[in-house]
Amino acid sequence: MKRIMLACLLLCAACGARAQQPAQEYAFDSQQQEQAFLHITGQLRCPKCQNSSISDSSADIARDMRAKVYQLMRQGKSQQEIIDYMVARYGYFVTWEPPVTPVTLILWFGPLALLCVGAGVIIRRARMRPAALTAHERRRLAQILPPTGGERDDESSGGRSR
Repeated sequence: MKRIMLACLLLCAACGARAQQPAQEYAFDSQQQEQAFLHITGQLRCPKCQNSSISDSSADIARDMRAKVYQLMRQGKSQQEIIDYMVARYGYFVTWEPPVTPVTLILWFGPLALLCVGAGVIIRRARMRPAALTAHERRRLAQILPPTGGERDDESSGGRSR
């Protein structure tokens, strides 16, 4: 039992060592470059993990994206150029705050607009008064419906008397 516990402990320690800061994998000329790297990788979302940045993710795609960010930084690209490169390659999904476009406006306000239209239709229909019956319609209705006098004939009570 002790060996199993020791094996689990060593496995957890090995996994924890793998989860080191991604900036430590790369060599930077200054602390400012390292901070810029951490800032950029913190702004980009991992396409696989979806709810973590590429700096926090250990997915292979996040590792590749970090390497590309490092390569672009070494080439002297600005932060915006690096983000634009990633957006061109992976789409606006990789940014935490995608820009406002007509499509995003429809996604955000479309359901609200449909809800308002539906509520308007329901309110309008509830306020509409039914049209009064014409004399011909009243005569036809009187022929179809039995008299409502409180008396029951034998057919309507099933032929049984009470």
